[in-house]
Amino acid sequence: MKPLKDILVVSIEQALAAPLCTARLAEAGARIIKIERAEGDFARGYDEAAKGTSSYFAWTNQGKESLSLDFRTAEDAALLDKIISKADVFIQNLAPGAIARAGFGSAKLRKKYPHLITVDITGYGESDAVKHLKAYDFLIQAETGLTGISGGANEMGRIGVSICDIGAGMTCHAAVLEALMRREKGGEGAAIAVSLFDVAADWMSVPLIHGEYGKGAPKRVGLRHPSMAPYGAFETSDGALTLIAIQNEREWQKFCQEVLCSNVAGADPRFDSNNNRVINRDALEALISAVSRDLTLDEFRSRLAAANIAFGGVNSVDDLGQHPALRRREVLTEESEVVSIPAAPIRWMDAEDSAPLAKAPAINQHGAALRAEFT
Repeated sequence: MKPLKDILVVSIEQALAAPLCTARLAEAGARIIKIERAEGDFARGYDEAAKGTSSYFAWTNQGKESLSLDFRTAEDAALLDKIISKADVFIQNLAPGAIARAGFGSAKLRKKYPHLITVDITGYGESDAVKHLKAYDFLIQAETGLTGISGGANEMGRIGVSICDIGAGMTCHAAVLEALMRREKGGEGAAIAVSLFDVAADWMSVPLIHGEYGKGAPKRVGLRHPSMAPYGAFETSDGALTLIAIQNEREWQKFCQEVLCSNVAGADPRFDSNNNRVINRDALEALISAVSRDLTLDEFRSRLAAANIAFGGVNSVDDLGQHPALRRREVLTEESEVVSIPAAPIRWMDAEDSAPLAKAPAINQHGAALRAEFT
């Protein structure tokens, strides 16, 4: 039996953070009623990469029921209230204050339905100083300084996926599970708030500590690690890149002896600690590159493997599609097209694989049935 069987989640959701949270809850067996505007979740129109439909929507909406509501009208507001009264969890990621103005703020709902768990997802929180700011992933990356430490030495870069949205969805998923456990023990629901900014700021703890208490925030270093060396990409004679990672002095000495095939670097005082290797990174990398560029990719990686040094390929998205570690699952879009995507990351090792979730819903696909059920 799936762990969230018989749990009802109502979600006024759009884009990615809330839909990813409820997608994970659906995979765990929860029933998800997705409330949409008449025109639908705007993520439906982000692209057409999933055989004519949105890649974002195809990824995060299998197994949900779609109900189109205009809860500014008395009839639809009454229906939404009736559904929420039966729900275990209510999630929303509208603009700050919008859901309260519609009569469904978390404080009011928690007072009315003590068993209910409410989750409010915002961009920056609810304070007057920031609540007006738009909650888009790339903007959050820039505001929190993520872009300031990402990219090459001469150019800032966006993290290549919507990492703040994804992080907020994952955080909400964990928070809902915690709240359900607390309710199981004490009987009370909970009011939870998560902002994309808070999630990204938490991830920025190490750079911020360096900036405020150390010798300054990490610089942008491209395919290098800002505070470890050698930890970066090196080219071989065929032009391919291999990322290597040295974590301690034992590995460094072994790398020198078995990969560089020399004791010179291992005995050089410029490289006798990680801190010194970072300070003298240019000389260090020149020494390593002089060896790696005389080797083919297979020769270099064979030496690394024999020495038990951590390494990885600098892969493209196409390479990911062929990676031996990639597990896949097939999902159905709202147009019933089959799309192969990465498998869900949570694996229950002692349970059989369950049947796949139903397809991603069309706009208001379950509207008539849900109106009949909750009227």
